[in-house]
Amino acid sequence: MKRPQIIHLVDDTTAGGVMRLLEYICTDPDMGRNAHHSLRVVRKGALSMRRIKADVIVSHLSVSWRTLPALISLRALHADTPLVHVEHSYTQSFTALNVAKKDRFLTLLRIGYAMFDHLVAVSQAQARWMFRHRLADLGALSVISPTVPLASFAALPAPKGPPRTIGAMGRLDRQKGFDLLIPAFRQIAAPDARLIFYGEGPERARLTALAEGDPRIVFAGHSDSPEAAMQSVDAIAMPSRWEAYGLVALEARAAGRPVLVSGIDGLKDQIADGATPVRNYTVEGWSAALQSLLNGDIPAAPRPDAALQSVEFARQWDQLFRGFQQQTPVVLSAAKA
Repeated sequence: MKRPQIIHLVDDTTAGGVMRLLEYICTDPDMGRNAHHSLRVVRKGALSMRRIKADVIVSHLSVSWRTLPALISLRALHADTPLVHVEHSYTQSFTALNVAKKDRFLTLLRIGYAMFDHLVAVSQAQARWMFRHRLADLGALSVISPTVPLASFAALPAPKGPPRTIGAMGRLDRQKGFDLLIPAFRQIAAPDARLIFYGEGPERARLTALAEGDPRIVFAGHSDSPEAAMQSVDAIAMPSRWEAYGLVALEARAAGRPVLVSGIDGLKDQIADGATPVRNYTVEGWSAALQSLLNGDIPAAPRPDAALQSVEFARQWDQLFRGFQQQTPVVLSAAKA
C-alpha cells in the first residue's frame, strides 16, 4: 500500500522548538512507517499559495491578519485535500498579556482556523482555552504534544547531590521571563551556585544589564547541541509568561533534571507529568523556589520512556491521518471545557 504524502508548511525557520519538531517528524522512523513526511517553507507575508500535491497538508504557519489571505488561498486551492493546522503560539496567557482588542483577535483566530479541517493543540491547557472560546469544534480538535528524540537525553546521568548549576534555555525574549529569573537568582547568597543561559534574542542586552556583572551568571549563547547544554546543568528553570507546551521541560525530565516552571498554559501539562510549579510569579516567589532547588528539596520527575514517547507520538498522528482516509471524525484527546 502506498504511503500517504504529508506536506508540512512552515513560515518561520528560526532555530527553536518548532523546527526541531519538524525535523523529528520528517526523519523519525516511527513517523515514516505509515506516511511520507516532507517540509515546505512558505515565504512569510505571501498573499497567496501555490497548488501543493499531497494527501494531507499540515500547517505550522502563523495566523494573523497579514497571513489570512494566504490561508484563504491555501483553502481555495485545496478544496479536496484535508488541511490540518498546528497552533504553536497562541494561548490564554499570550492573549491576556499581549492582545489589547481580545474580541477582534479571537475573531481572527476563528476565521483563520475555519480554513482547516482539523486543529491540533500542543497541550491540554491550550486545547481547553481553544474550546472555551469556540475557536474549534470539539470533534475537529486534537491534542498532540510535541516531541523530539529523547534517547540522548535519557542517556545523560542524573546530577549527584543538590543542584549547583541552574539552566535557562530558550530565546532571550520577554516571553521566557528571564528578566524575573535574574533578580530572583541574585537574591540568593550562594557563591557556588551558577545560572547559565543558553539562547540568543532581543533581550540579551537588557538581561546582561540585570546581571550587573554577577560572575555566577553566564550567557552561553546558542548551543547546536541541546543534549550538551542539558548535560552542563543540574536543573532547569522556566519562568515563562506564556508557553504553548514547553519542549525544554520534556527534555529536562528525560535527562533526570528537576524542573521549575510557572503554572501557565502548556506548562500545566508539564506539572501534571512531574515538573514543579512556582505559583507566586514574583522575584521573591522565584527566589524562594530557587533556594529550595539549591537545597535539594525539589526532586526530579520520573523520566519519560523515550521509546514509548516516539511510538505514541507517531500513533496519534497516524490515527489523525487515518481518520481523514476513513472520512470519520477523530478526537485524539478530548479538551474539556
